[in-house]
Amino acid sequence: MAVALQAPGRLAPVRGIRLAACAAGIRYRGRDDLVLIDAGRDAAVAALFTRNAFCAAPVHIAREHLAAGRPRWLLINAGNANAGTGTAGLAASRKTCADLGRILDAPAQSVLPFSTGVIGEPLPVEPIAAALPALAEGLEADGWLAAARAIMTTDTVPKGASRTIALSGGTVTVTGIAKGSGMIHPDMATMLAFIGTDAGLDADLLRQLLTEAVEHSFNAITVDGDTSTNDAVVGIASGASGVTVSPGPDLERLAAALNAVCLELAEAIVRDGEGATKFVRVTVQTARDPHEARRVAEAVALSPLVKTALFASDPNWGRILAAVGRAGVEDLRIGDVGIAVNGVRIVSAGGRAPDYTEEAGQQAFGAAELDIVIDLARGGAGYRKYTCDLSYDYVRINADYRS
Repeated sequence: MAVALQAPGRLAPVRGIRLAACAAGIRYRGRDDLVLIDAGRDAAVAALFTRNAFCAAPVHIAREHLAAGRPRWLLINAGNANAGTGTAGLAASRKTCADLGRILDAPAQSVLPFSTGVIGEPLPVEPIAAALPALAEGLEADGWLAAARAIMTTDTVPKGASRTIALSGGTVTVTGIAKGSGMIHPDMATMLAFIGTDAGLDADLLRQLLTEAVEHSFNAITVDGDTSTNDAVVGIASGASGVTVSPGPDLERLAAALNAVCLELAEAIVRDGEGATKFVRVTVQTARDPHEARRVAEAVALSPLVKTALFASDPNWGRILAAVGRAGVEDLRIGDVGIAVNGVRIVSAGGRAPDYTEEAGQQAFGAAELDIVIDLARGGAGYRKYTCDLSYDYVRINADYRS
């Protein structure tokens, strides 16, 4: 039921990065559920993780291994989150890294583990170990789409995006994949994303670019207001293009490509939100500062009453107005507030716009994609949040998730 979202075609290979996917039978039957990514011998790797206090065992281990040296290998499983599993979960995650290290003749600390799926279930280490030899043998540069499919859980569509850009030293590629559909909210949006480029970057600069890209993409989306235990976004710079990027115009062009890939993936997650029938952009303009703008955007994007009205295509615009009013904006002059939906002016001077009609509102709210624009008339700051409606199917999917 994804909103105007289709599976990507062939994703552009990234020189120096190889991927493989296979079926380990972790939870799903008859589909791939285990992925290996080879970042390359000289790659820089950076990652951002969930801020959930109950972060999963693989998050703990990935942070340790990332801090310990120069990781090369990423091992991802779907179907089991290995979260809420205590010391046994940590041991299981360490063992999968060690098992892979033995096969690859590499240190266990060179492996970063990632998991997604059901929380609270022991990670089945044996089927993962049994699948690792074939997984390592299957590594190929053109494995991005297979990997995107393998990391899916409640997703209905695999998510991927590519950009190829010309820099002064030559052409470089940025390709990324992501999974996520429910339990989506900052920080980090409750998903996994892996983005690679063949540009040459040091790890600190890569982390800076990744942090900036995530802020207005994966950290700007919400489906249901729940943040997971397993979120991670990983950036890889293989350097295999031979084009080294440093601060200047080339870095700006590379940052723009990375931002575009991250935003496309983040939007795909919302379009594929569990049970979603509407894709919604909530834009706050003329706020006093970015924090104020973000608070208002989140109040509207997170409101169950707004989201259910959107599902029903009901122009119950008073719910949007009420969400703006409870966002905690100090000294809000309601007489200055304006609200429009898909270009239809609904609210002006703190009340219903004089030219608003129910027919125009019905047409705006009935669209599959909605742009809600809120003017606070307080300054020059703004913020955009991406969300979806809340449907019957959201309840059904989550009520049945473990069955």
